[in-house]
Amino acid sequence: MSSYHLDHLQYLETEAIHVMREVAAEFERPAILFSGGKDSICLLRLAEKAFRPSDIPMPLLNIDTGHHFPELNEFRDRRAAELGGKLIVRKVEDAIKAGIAVPSPGEISRNRLQIPALLAAVEEFRFDCLIGGARRDEEKARAKERFFSFRDGFGQWDPKNQRPELWNLYNARVNPGEHMRAFPLSNWTEMDVWEYIKREQLAVPTIYFSHPRKVVRRGGQWLPVTDLLPPKPTEETRELVVRVRTIGDIISTGMVESPADSVDDIITEIAAARVTERGSRADDKSSEAAMEDRKKQGYF
Repeated sequence: MSSYHLDHLQYLETEAIHVMREVAAEFERPAILFSGGKDSICLLRLAEKAFRPSDIPMPLLNIDTGHHFPELNEFRDRRAAELGGKLIVRKVEDAIKAGIAVPSPGEISRNRLQIPALLAAVEEFRFDCLIGGARRDEEKARAKERFFSFRDGFGQWDPKNQRPELWNLYNARVNPGEHMRAFPLSNWTEMDVWEYIKREQLAVPTIYFSHPRKVVRRGGQWLPVTDLLPPKPTEETRELVVRVRTIGDIISTGMVESPADSVDDIITEIAAARVTERGSRADDKSSEAAMEDRKKQGYF
């Protein structure tokens, strides 16, 4: 009797599709968090495989800090239109004007301000589950997540109070005002993501590939020079050939010097890398507990 064996990527894909379908079956108003970044690009392909030929049965949600790379927003809008998906964008700037998000004096980064903007969107649309592209290999706090991550009525996460997931059975029960976060890519690595992008021939924003950009040396890394991040007189600036490994707020996303201008080149580069993917994010370097603190408050 012959048997069918899944390779590594096929197994991860099957597992992720199972989580996607569980969300669709268990929740009334789910949404997919879609930024246009590489992880959320994989989420959309998985959603296609999970639900086609029907339409993807959930909208795409993005919280725009106003500090996004233009390349990312352009790709986000174009990809959503190609898939015929309903894209919902809620802006931190609007949340600030409405008094929903309140910046601290001197606060430049808007990472923290995404939290009230996101929770306001959950309340506005009464979302009961958000599907995100977080992976356990990214960062210590994310490694504590389950596939289904419960959030209380305040949108908060308690890493010590998570539901067991024995035999891939998920407790999706939520009371009014509570919601769930689901992470189909939990067991994927950065390498898995890029190998999947290669196998599925997925388009990605150009910022992931090497390109010339003016950068400033700050905090031990190269950051893009923008109107939001002008260099100080004492700081070193250069025009370098760089790319990003992980994309966040434009003022905290580190650029890595790289000649990688194809997916194959990126895969080769990652295989030899000795710095973690989020090691180039200045917002994560501020404190070992920074990510976990944000997640407890309702971050992605």
